[in-house]
Amino acid sequence: MSDPLILGAVAYDPKVVSIWDGFKEWFAARDFAFDYVLYSNYESQVEQHFAGAFHVAWNSPLAWIEAERVARARGRSAEAIAMRDTDQDLTSIVVSRTEGGPASLEELRGKTVGVGASDSPQATLIPLLHLAEAGLEPGRDFQVREFDVLYGKHGDHIGGERDAARALMNGEVDAACMIDGNHLLFAQEGTLPAGSTTILAQTAKYDHCNFTVLDDAPKETIARFRELLLAQSYDDAQTRPLMDLEGLKQWVPGRTMGYAQLERACDRFGWLAPFLKRMGAA
Repeated sequence: MSDPLILGAVAYDPKVVSIWDGFKEWFAARDFAFDYVLYSNYESQVEQHFAGAFHVAWNSPLAWIEAERVARARGRSAEAIAMRDTDQDLTSIVVSRTEGGPASLEELRGKTVGVGASDSPQATLIPLLHLAEAGLEPGRDFQVREFDVLYGKHGDHIGGERDAARALMNGEVDAACMIDGNHLLFAQEGTLPAGSTTILAQTAKYDHCNFTVLDDAPKETIARFRELLLAQSYDDAQTRPLMDLEGLKQWVPGRTMGYAQLERACDRFGWLAPFLKRMGAA
């Protein structure tokens, strides 16, 4: 085999090792050399991507925007080459308690809204943008209570969302923000018992993670990596457990049109400024 293609990924959960070890074996069986390096947070991962530490990043949507903005500032380009089928067309929601909670967005004025980690696109930035664009400015029209679990992992672990949901049920906050899929999960696990919550608002659709490459990546190797990914089948007994762990049934071509809301949120709330300054891209 030739030199391996190196992936950068964030260790948001112990299962990450099992996932990429499994994919490494799968690629090896197809005569494709593959390895990976793990980071404790996405900002370090983006920084090391530009330092040439690896070829392709498994990026959160926020990390994608960070990488794209840095690349643009340096006269370079970034590309999203692939993503999961489950990364497309997601929404976030704002929910209240059905019994005694706010019954409309207008009733959130003067109340407290629980969100996930401060760097979570799905449980903080995007839903707060939705409220702001509806005329409810965070910190002015309502208070925000962050459940800032594992900052730097961009909410991938969902711990902050679950804590916000628990706080809602305990009466500590008046509403909570979460991705729609986790609303269903929290109902199934009993964190938000069926019928206990009312959806006050739902965002427009957006996209989540993607495989990101920079313009100096080895083109033929990247093309082969993408080709193999898109050919993976959920019907394959070897890959199905790995795809279940990673939460998909099919890899699909990457797209970037689904990041517009998050871009607006980053700009409105000034979220990117410290990182871009650190990267010399402000």
